[in-house]
Amino acid sequence: MLLQAPLDQVQIEHLRKIGMLHPDEMVISSEKAGEGNMNITLVIKTEKRSFVLKQSRDFVAKYPQVPAPRERTGIEYTFYQTLAKDEVLASFSPKILGFDKSNWLLALAYLKDGKDYLDIYRQPEILEWGPVTALLQYLKRLHQIPLSDFPENRKMRELNHQHIFVLPYQKDNGFDLDQIQPGLQDLARTVKSQQPLLNKIKSLGERYLRQGKHLIHGDFYPGSWLQTAEGMKVIDTEFAFMGDPEFDLSVMLAHLKMAQVSEPMIADILKTYPLNTQLLAQYTGVEILRRIFGLAQLPLSLTLPEKEKLTYDAIDLLMYEQF
Repeated sequence: MLLQAPLDQVQIEHLRKIGMLHPDEMVISSEKAGEGNMNITLVIKTEKRSFVLKQSRDFVAKYPQVPAPRERTGIEYTFYQTLAKDEVLASFSPKILGFDKSNWLLALAYLKDGKDYLDIYRQPEILEWGPVTALLQYLKRLHQIPLSDFPENRKMRELNHQHIFVLPYQKDNGFDLDQIQPGLQDLARTVKSQQPLLNKIKSLGERYLRQGKHLIHGDFYPGSWLQTAEGMKVIDTEFAFMGDPEFDLSVMLAHLKMAQVSEPMIADILKTYPLNTQLLAQYTGVEILRRIFGLAQLPLSLTLPEKEKLTYDAIDLLMYEQF
């Protein structure tokens, strides 16, 4: 069954058959849930409740030309199941309502008044210390879960590896960056010409692919943070794997830097959750570079000179390995 909006009668009957819809429950509406990147996601409203359906296809929803492993909703399901064993972490996750492995279909509770933090790229002041503290609490507790048998999630890691550590630095990668912002292509060429930098990125990418000892979210950026009526939630966990805790925190730091939040907030984060500063600097730098020059662009409100400064700041983080 391929999920689409609005649901047709065949899809509705399938959902009843597998228990995601109650026998007497009537679907009032089924609409696309925002602009998701990876998966097809719908909000289903019945006369009794609302819930979310996610389905992974063998491509990236936002970029159909990019192949992706279909089993990624299974990783998300396993991740939420793992966190359900910890009361604090469970409070950050949407409740699981069902999982249909035969169709890679995941049903989750609807998060009322849910709003992500993608607006911080234009309004950095909306991110206050209270939500940041909650996010750091989540990361610390997540990274300390005693765990040895989480799925390797190799295919998703290889996909992410290509888009973080490889494709942005290829000379002929097919990304027309001047369509995003005139002059960005020339800036990319200056990065691609720095062989010591490329060597450092390659080495870091090899580390990313190695199995680590800590469960990490794998895509801990503002689009995965939701402020809801029930407090802070963390979603979209299909990139999760056993890796470096520094990767999660660095992704967070990179996006705060790109959003131009205050340097004191960045310094406070580093003090609140102290990790390996060399790894933090490297992963932060490479996340900034891939977001400026890679396929997965952000709604950044930065001029070309501001992106140029950010680029060289990121290179310094990678090469000198310190904040």
